[in-house]
Amino acid sequence: MQRSYTIALVGNPNSGKSSLFNALTGLNQKVGNFPGVTVDKKTGISKISDTLSASIIDLPGTYSLYPKSADEQVTYEVLLDQKNADRPDLIVVIADASNLKRNLLFCSQIMDLKIPVVIALTMMDIANQKGITIDTTGMERMMGVPVIPINPRRNKGLARLKKTISDVAENRPASLPDFIDIISITGEWLADIRTLCEQDSNYAALHLACNYAELKHLNAATRIQVAALLGENKFNKGKIQAEEIMMRYKKIDTIMQQCTVTDSPMKRMVVSDRIDKVLLHPVYGNVILLVVLFILFQSIFWLAKYPMDWIQESFAYIGTAISGVMPAGLLQDLIVNGLLAGMSGIAVFVPQIMILFGFITILEDSGYMARISFLTDRIMRSAGLNGRSVMPLISGMACAVPAIMAARTIQNAKERLITIMVTPLMSCSARLPVYTMLIALVIPSKRVWGFINMQGLVLMGLYLLGFVMALIVSKVMDLIIKTKTRSYFLMELPVYRAPRWKNVGITMLEKGKIFIRDVGKVIIVLSLILWALAAFGPPAQMKKVDEKYTTLIQQHPEQTETLQHEQATERLEHSFAGMMGKGIEPAIKPLGYDWKIGIALITSFAAREVFVGTMATLYSVGDVSNGTQTLEEKMQAARRDDGTPVYTLAAGLSLLIFYVFAMQCMSTLAIVKRETRSWKYPAIQFAYMFALAYGCAFIVFHIFK
Repeated sequence: MQRSYTIALVGNPNSGKSSLFNALTGLNQKVGNFPGVTVDKKTGISKISDTLSASIIDLPGTYSLYPKSADEQVTYEVLLDQKNADRPDLIVVIADASNLKRNLLFCSQIMDLKIPVVIALTMMDIANQKGITIDTTGMERMMGVPVIPINPRRNKGLARLKKTISDVAENRPASLPDFIDIISITGEWLADIRTLCEQDSNYAALHLACNYAELKHLNAATRIQVAALLGENKFNKGKIQAEEIMMRYKKIDTIMQQCTVTDSPMKRMVVSDRIDKVLLHPVYGNVILLVVLFILFQSIFWLAKYPMDWIQESFAYIGTAISGVMPAGLLQDLIVNGLLAGMSGIAVFVPQIMILFGFITILEDSGYMARISFLTDRIMRSAGLNGRSVMPLISGMACAVPAIMAARTIQNAKERLITIMVTPLMSCSARLPVYTMLIALVIPSKRVWGFINMQGLVLMGLYLLGFVMALIVSKVMDLIIKTKTRSYFLMELPVYRAPRWKNVGITMLEKGKIFIRDVGKVIIVLSLILWALAAFGPPAQMKKVDEKYTTLIQQHPEQTETLQHEQATERLEHSFAGMMGKGIEPAIKPLGYDWKIGIALITSFAAREVFVGTMATLYSVGDVSNGTQTLEEKMQAARRDDGTPVYTLAAGLSLLIFYVFAMQCMSTLAIVKRETRSWKYPAIQFAYMFALAYGCAFIVFHIFK
């Protein structure tokens, strides 16, 4: 019989913690939030042995038990609050063998909390490249806890790690040794704090003494008593913390001397160092970054073209087949022009979404994504930010919601706020279907110099435009928001590694499924609502239109097809959807948009990609071909009342610019409210982005008109 057990994975950033989590849990994962905070809580289930099933919690990465950000504060609370629902039965500390001394500091702090610990040594291959040999048996003896070398990317050492975890779980030691004697630093009064706060270890009591005012699980009465005890004993927080760190490093130095051997005093230059000399070069590095982005956006058009064409042709064929089998009427119209049109608006862009996330996963898995932060740190600082802002901005290329949540790692409050306010200017994957559809309409599919796809070049330009505008707005906000605090940017670069292609494939499939499942539901529902609004209208007006064209068809039977098309168009204009679009048309006409585009702008506030489903429904309802044309062909054929095309170069570019800058996402506004704990900032964000979008779209339309 299996029993439940909770294991926490902790470690420094870039130590291999996420790789171990993925290796242990596979696809049995879920992501939520820790109670009361917007910090990711990654959990999963792992079968450790025949009798032990463990719940694995991937705690946010931290360098020590003294928190400096919201992420680190979460780890701190979970480990110190003995009543926390996520407090583990066992902790696996992931330690980077190539930076062992710094990692052992954190390990020693965790050990002194008196929770059973297993140390998992990663990056052993990198340590070997640096000429470092580690005696894991000797280290295990001196540390007093199991030490297991692992390589989670290649599933090496995992069986031994699971066996060790199972042994520790079955035979929990009655008492756990102290790494250092905390009482010798503080004095006997710390025992009173430990008793008052009901802690298992002296070290946990020391942390409560240092941070009692910030720890949420302590009540007011306990805080008052702790403060009184500290006052009586003239507690000097900084002095004791310094003595603690020095005592730990003294013991760690002894362990390092006895358990590690370095070939030479000079560390060998590993492959990553040699690559960084090129990729982090102030000139070559930025050129290479632009080339990487160029390849990414060219591939989105080049690779996705074939499956997209196949999907479009398939839906057109299905629409024609259904129209040939079912009798003409309301039900056929609902299925072909409502349901099928909405589904095609989802499916056709899945290949591009998958390719985008596949490339992003390759960049992250290879270690290159972290280098982008360093390359752009100087640019970030000129705009009032720092390199830490780059990761949320880059993440915004996938989705603004988790990207804004990622800004919590920025310690400076001003920089964090500015990052949150400008991140939605980065073009997320939700904009990709809109971009690709409009680019295909107004930008010719020709090649420059024989190999550069013009459409891919425009797509790259749109992404870069969002990034440049984010920097400009950041600079403006930096001048407006005053603060005296200074920030710094420290980040450890992971080593370069070959991407795990299985992981890339799984991510692409998962993102495709999420797009179909989550976004698809919204698009389908809105498509059906729009079909109803576009198919029905005030009975008197709709009856008048039908009677008019019935008479005309009887009088001119040779023009039946033309008259039926005109009837469908006029019915659409007099429908509820048409009335709504005509109502806002005066406001958007200066941008070059017609009333159908106006409806799409309104519906896409729920989610930007709904624009595509809206257009698919509106043009299907207004068309009598019943699925024989693709959406792109229908939009290319769209004409205004004066016979001019709706989607001219000026109108298409204006609409592209509008979607680059506009805040068309309710979910993003909701997460900004959660992160800032105020409706003021989402309101400001919506207002400035709408004004920016409208103004720039107006200028672009009239320049190209």
